[in-house]
Amino acid sequence: MRGAWTLKWLGVVVLLMATEAWPRSVIFGSALMEQETVEPVRLIYDTDMGNDIDDAMALAVIHALQDRGECRLLAVTVSKDNFYAAAYCDLLNHFYRRPGIPIGIVRNGPTPEDGLYVRQVCEAKDQGRLRYARSLTRPGDVEEATALLRRTLASQPDHSVTVVQVGFSTNLARLLDSPPDRYSPLQGKDLAARKIRLLSVVAGSFGQPGPKDGREYNIYKDLPSARKLFDAWPTPIVVSAYEIGASILYPGERMRQSDDGAGRHPVREAYRLYVPSLSDRPTWDLTSVLYAVRPGRDYFRVSEPGEVILDSVGRTRFKRGGHGRHRHLKIDNRQVPRIRELLVELVEHTR
Repeated sequence: MRGAWTLKWLGVVVLLMATEAWPRSVIFGSALMEQETVEPVRLIYDTDMGNDIDDAMALAVIHALQDRGECRLLAVTVSKDNFYAAAYCDLLNHFYRRPGIPIGIVRNGPTPEDGLYVRQVCEAKDQGRLRYARSLTRPGDVEEATALLRRTLASQPDHSVTVVQVGFSTNLARLLDSPPDRYSPLQGKDLAARKIRLLSVVAGSFGQPGPKDGREYNIYKDLPSARKLFDAWPTPIVVSAYEIGASILYPGERMRQSDDGAGRHPVREAYRLYVPSLSDRPTWDLTSVLYAVRPGRDYFRVSEPGEVILDSVGRTRFKRGGHGRHRHLKIDNRQVPRIRELLVELVEHTR
């Protein structure tokens, strides 16, 4: 009887896989997931680098996980319309010895101001020379983000790419509307459906602690794009909402370490510029990266399928059922120390 039951169960698993309604990493538990992640996760990182420090820390986590053979960063796209946001991403890629990773930037997008650390770290000098190497030296060096997304996706196998969006939805909303081009004969929405297996997003709020007025920054700063994303995105979305990263605070004291000589680190420098008091910071963007690369490690629980609903001013709620393409992360407080310790280890990883 046990053998017959096992065959029946395997038949159910095969049927779920065949539907492709959810990636295998989302459907299965940790034991099977560990068998599925032989190939590194193919990753695109979409960020509003410079608006908060967690964007920089999350890119550091990606590089640390790539050094462990767990992911491969295909491209970085920037949804903050500021050259130094892209230049800082390029600087970090150089720091981790991956200078060839392409970077694209939004045109006519939100938050064009410099912020508190991207220009400062990019322009820092020692004895008249730039402290950190980078290839991007002027705005004309940076590719437009939608074109880079299309070029990158077109070159990848079907249903192979995971996208992590930790800023505004501007770039991905424009991807959905993009026409066929020299990279692909597909409309943008069809190209996303063909190439992307999962979208991991930092957005919204479904619990406590929540933002003061109930509106999460990544949503309300470009509400039309966020609405388009959640209404029309064709693949599964897993949301790491405000309360997840706010529940896991990164210990700012770890950034006090001196940056003398070979010990300089552009993420530590950025953290001290953004948080001079070295107070602890939420790990919003880091949680979305961690789930995208290690979905089966039981750091988080995942909600039942449903739908993210946005109201007229950008407040969010999660409706169970609906079209069923969305899920959101949940956290067991007993996992918080484990996750925090891991994130510190990954952020402090150098090369």
